[in-house]
Amino acid sequence: MSFVLNEDEQMLRDSARAFLAESAPVTALRALRDEKSPTGFSSELWSSFAEMGWSGVLVSEDHGGVDMGYAAAGLVLEEMGRTLASSPFLSTSVLAATAFNLAGTDAQKSKWLPRIAAGETVIAIALDERARHNPDHIETRAKKDGNGFVLSGKKRFVNEGAGADLLIVVARMDDDQIGLFMVDPKANGVSREDRRTVDSHVPADFTFDDVKLDGDAFLSGADDSDAAYRRLLDAGRACQAAESLGVAEQAFDDTIAYISEREQFGVPISSFQGLQHRAAHLLGELELARSLVRRALTTLDTQPSQAPLWCVAAKAKATQVSRLAAAEGIQMHGGVGMTDEYDIGLYYKRAQAAGEFLGDDAFNAGEVARMSGY
Repeated sequence: MSFVLNEDEQMLRDSARAFLAESAPVTALRALRDEKSPTGFSSELWSSFAEMGWSGVLVSEDHGGVDMGYAAAGLVLEEMGRTLASSPFLSTSVLAATAFNLAGTDAQKSKWLPRIAAGETVIAIALDERARHNPDHIETRAKKDGNGFVLSGKKRFVNEGAGADLLIVVARMDDDQIGLFMVDPKANGVSREDRRTVDSHVPADFTFDDVKLDGDAFLSGADDSDAAYRRLLDAGRACQAAESLGVAEQAFDDTIAYISEREQFGVPISSFQGLQHRAAHLLGELELARSLVRRALTTLDTQPSQAPLWCVAAKAKATQVSRLAAAEGIQMHGGVGMTDEYDIGLYYKRAQAAGEFLGDDAFNAGEVARMSGY
């Protein structure tokens, strides 16, 4: 496979970089933080994503999307990582669209995919139930009740949960298979507690207390709902890795710019061999992460059955490298790196928070070992 972007991908990357630099710079995240935005993202920016065609990147043309695939979605997320753009793109355009594509019925796809492509809805995936990611620990239950279901359980740290119009809840059914269920966050029996994370995002915890669901709330279009759930995790990990890669790249670029300008003893500190060694090490790590992310996203598009190993490997490496790049950036900035005046601290916070979603580097490295027979 090629690790070089083709012409269309280069155009998408360049347009995303230019648009986000103008419409969602780091100052936009600072504004959301300072005004204590109730959702943690800008509705205006989300609408702009639809105008650019990005909201429907995984939606078929029949449903109003552009159907460019995961490699394209990853390019958008990589550029979002560079500017720390806060948007429901990952939760809605990637995870929710993937859930409907894999497990939705024709009627469910016809209702929701056009709304995703048009940027008319925000959908959150309610998955984890513990402080740490554990995709096998699903105690939320969807019990059959006549033609419908009764949902009971708790979900933690639901990304974009504070601003979601719809939840897709991961729950176990009567046969212990995992299913995906659409839930109105304002339905009777649903309670929400918003959180503010270190990176200024606003996930939410949800409690479902005997929530009554119609039969068509279940995404029943998959032959194997467990397999659909696992593929949803693959997509989320690879795409989150792409955003983390963008965080690492910009943290590195900002650091190189700083040490090239900062002078000590009459010379730029970039001339100091100790800093050159650290920068060279980071550059090599970035190349490794970029190759793994590219491989994971491309494999999702071309050979999805072969993707799981590459997706966990990409998530592990991108998490580790983004945290390293931001931490090293603070060190090479010196004392000012700890102040809010410089952006490097914001990249460190995002690297930490994003790294926890769908498993940190240790969890995903463990999955690499498990899948490799160790």
